[in-house]
Amino acid sequence: MIAEPALATGPVQATDGVIAAINLRSTLAQSWNRFWQAPLRAGIAEGLIEQEQLNAQFLGDLDAYDRLEQLAGHLVRMDPESARTALIEAQVAASTHRFVFARDCLARATQLHCPALAAQRLAMSIDQACGVSLEALLEQRWGHARETGRLEDWVPLGSLLVDLGEFEAAERAYCRALDAYRDVSPFAVAWVCFLLGMLWGERAPRPQHARAARWYAKAIEDLPGYVKARVHLAEIEAAEGRCPEARALLLPVLASADPEVSWRLGDVSMAQGRPAEAQALSEAARSGFERLLARHPLAFADHAAEFYAGSGNDARRAFELTAIDLANRPTLRAFEKAHAAAIQAGEALEATSILAAARRRWASTPAFLQSPLAAAPLHPETGHAD
Repeated sequence: MIAEPALATGPVQATDGVIAAINLRSTLAQSWNRFWQAPLRAGIAEGLIEQEQLNAQFLGDLDAYDRLEQLAGHLVRMDPESARTALIEAQVAASTHRFVFARDCLARATQLHCPALAAQRLAMSIDQACGVSLEALLEQRWGHARETGRLEDWVPLGSLLVDLGEFEAAERAYCRALDAYRDVSPFAVAWVCFLLGMLWGERAPRPQHARAARWYAKAIEDLPGYVKARVHLAEIEAAEGRCPEARALLLPVLASADPEVSWRLGDVSMAQGRPAEAQALSEAARSGFERLLARHPLAFADHAAEFYAGSGNDARRAFELTAIDLANRPTLRAFEKAHAAAIQAGEALEATSILAAARRRWASTPAFLQSPLAAAPLHPETGHAD
């Protein structure tokens, strides 16, 4: 294992998060105007992709993915044979988890001599998302982080270390990212804080919810409109019996396009003895997830599966969606979710098949030893290991 660098710390000063969100929406409108006036001008489409991804990732405007596909389609019609168009097609496809198509577009962009570094970085992101050659990828991630020292390279390294089960090293990488940051935008800082919350709240074998909650709260402090951070912190608050606090976190972002807000608020409403309100919110969540699945099934299959496995109360649908996600990106986490969904749906043979495939692909990795799959019986109906 490659030795991690020593942890460095330092304060990060950023623009007020409310102002930054307002500025992003204003900039987006201007960028779209410029794009439609001159779609082939260098840098305009690339900037729009970055801005719309921020809009979706932080502010919950999931219609951004439709607009990005519209952008890519327009460039294909305007300039179908260029390396730039192929690279943008790959970026947009990767953002909605259409990884097979993204790889095809990236190969075409490479053949047309697109910028080598941009192609390499996108290929690394796709490999990481799909759980491909992670040990080799780790060498590359370390190399980029050491060479540039930028947040943009420390963060994917940290995420990869999480996937490999190296949680303490991942935290150090994320903190190095915060220490390296020299910009004033709060989006990147909030992103790293959210990832640290995810690390200790959901990815570590023994979750540390108080530790995770502090990071989620920091993300919200930096960016009050951060939808996902509010949702995850609300989950912790509700699990600890603090339903009024959970409700206060969710209500300000209920108007977002993210159906997980309605889902979690519905759970809180049920816990507070408001069954009619809970039912209405659950139906809104169901409708929202199905709307997203109809347009971007690969991007939202995993989140929708979690809803249906929980208060969505449809184990069969949850299993179908985890199977879609697993086929698209056979990561250890996707195997874990599919295996759990198969058992919940009463699909013992499918659970056995999923576990066997997970062992073939992941059993030799340290992360597998920390996974619930390591102790799972190969034949769940009998409890026998083999």
